[in-house]
Amino acid sequence: MSEIETVGMREFRANLQKYTKHTASPIAVTSHGEAVGYYIPVRSSPKEADLKALQNAVKKMTTLLRDKGISEDEIVADFRVAHELKAEL
Repeated sequence: MSEIETVGMREFRANLQKYTKHTASPIAVTSHGEAVGYYIPVRSSPKEADLKALQNAVKKMTTLLRDKGISEDEIVADFRVAHELKAEL
């Protein structure tokens, strides 16, 4: 097992965003060389990860539609036609 990363309190406070958003392993927070606490990151739940993936997909789809000049109304109309054709089969 690897050793836990040690970070001084001042460093931890100054770079809180870095340590809380980009660190997957626990960190020992020290003051004058003595551990005073531990930061233990919590992994995103699958629901949060799924939401982020969907948000990214929406951004990509929006860009693709805009670049191709396709409106949402056109997609809905095409879907309705396809749905009606499928119902006739």
